Amino acid sequence: MVRFYCQVFFFEVCLVLANFFVLVSAGLKDELLATQVEARSAKSQLEGEVALNRRLRTAISDLSTSWEVEPIDESREEARGDALVDQLCYLGATLRDRVRDALHIGVKRAMAIVCSGFSYDMEVGSHGFVTDISKTDAENEERLHTLIDDVEVPRERLAKLFEPEVLPPETSSGAGKGGEG
Repeated sequence: MVRFYCQVFFFEVCLVLANFFVLVSAGLKDELLATQVEARSAKSQLEGEVALNRRLRTAISDLSTSWEVEPIDESREEARGDALVDQLCYLGATLRDRVRDALHIGVKRAMAIVCSGFSYDMEVGSHGFVTDISKTDAENEERLHTLIDDVEVPRERLAKLFEPEVLPPETSSGAGKGGEG
């Protein structure tokens, strides 16, 4: 009889364990489904980031090529996200230097043009707009704006002459295609 009670007790313990296993597995199943949804969302977000990264690499490479700046070496293992930041910083510094050089070239050329046809004290001109001391500040300011407006058309014509020396050739980049931007 003791044996019978042991068997019944064992059976009841098995039922309790089975019920416990069913409850635990149901909770695990819900957790697994939630994790799968999160994984799909993370995968989709990661795919978007990879596509954006690819577009950024293309844009940086195209920009570097058009300005004749050495692009990053994509074959190197360390050419990851930090390399893109480094390349952008280098590209920004290089372009700043080139724009500064272009400004200086433009000023030098403009002064040379003035000297080529006029007798003019370049030392005085190098300090900027020459004010008329017989006029008020407001009158000098108005005169400056009038002079600036008067040189717009010749300035455009002269600037076009020097653009090939300053600007890289235009390129059509595919970086802006395929999405926002």
